[in-house]
Amino acid sequence: MMIYKKSEALNVLLNQEILCVCDGANAEIGPRALGRRSMLFDPRNKNGKQIVNKIKKRENYRPFAGVVMHEHAKFWFDMTNIKESPFMLYSIPVYENKKRLIPSIVHVDGTCRIQTVTKEQNLHLYELIESFAEKTNVPILLNTSLNLAGKPLISDILWAKKLIERTKLKHLYFPGTPI
Repeated sequence: MMIYKKSEALNVLLNQEILCVCDGANAEIGPRALGRRSMLFDPRNKNGKQIVNKIKKRENYRPFAGVVMHEHAKFWFDMTNIKESPFMLYSIPVYENKKRLIPSIVHVDGTCRIQTVTKEQNLHLYELIESFAEKTNVPILLNTSLNLAGKPLISDILWAKKLIERTKLKHLYFPGTPI
């Protein structure tokens, strides 16, 4: 299903389904899913790691990142030594009282590799997380790269559509595409 509206994308996440994102004509540079070529999922789902790893065909022990609204990061993660993490470079301790709220992104050591996001960095991703937070009180989404294990990152819309066709993925979101 091709999705062009934020409200439809939000419903996919609230229904505990994986949302694939293909935003913009150009793929991201580097090894991380920074929200333009991503699979997003509700981090509150205690089985989220298994659900997403099964689709991605990855080992179950492999962790996922959390993408969090920058201004909320300090309330969920021990940001003592850093101000931001826009490129998912840090694994940061999750506060004890928050771990049970976001089990899909808490690693076995109690940390999470986080990505902080601002409106200026990625408006569509920020607004989607903001809408999710309004409904759930959780300003975070599970974030992983838009690809299958051992395969290259999806680079364009054509390859994103092919990925949807040949997997059990159902929802492909094009936030920057006018309807």
